[in-house]
Amino acid sequence: MDREFLTDLFADFGPVTIRRMFSGYGISVDGVNFALSLRAGLFFRADDATIPRFEAEGSRPFSYQTSTRSVTVASYWQLPARLFDDTE
Repeated sequence: MDREFLTDLFADFGPVTIRRMFSGYGISVDGVNFALSLRAGLFFRADDATIPRFEAEGSRPFSYQTSTRSVTVASYWQLPARLFDDTE
């Protein structure tokens, strides 16, 4: 996903800031990072209230592999594919 696509995708949020991060972009509004766009997909920040909704959609948390272990970042969950076409 490129900057222009992400800007259009989040246009309803108001002006978003998109910064290079890892292998993709960090996406924020008013200084609060709420999403990551990485090679592995689009991940939204989640908490105890929203994680069950991501799980119900079959989503998974962001994870990556180092040379020695697998790391899971439980605070970011992958956007279900069906929602790319649902702007609401």
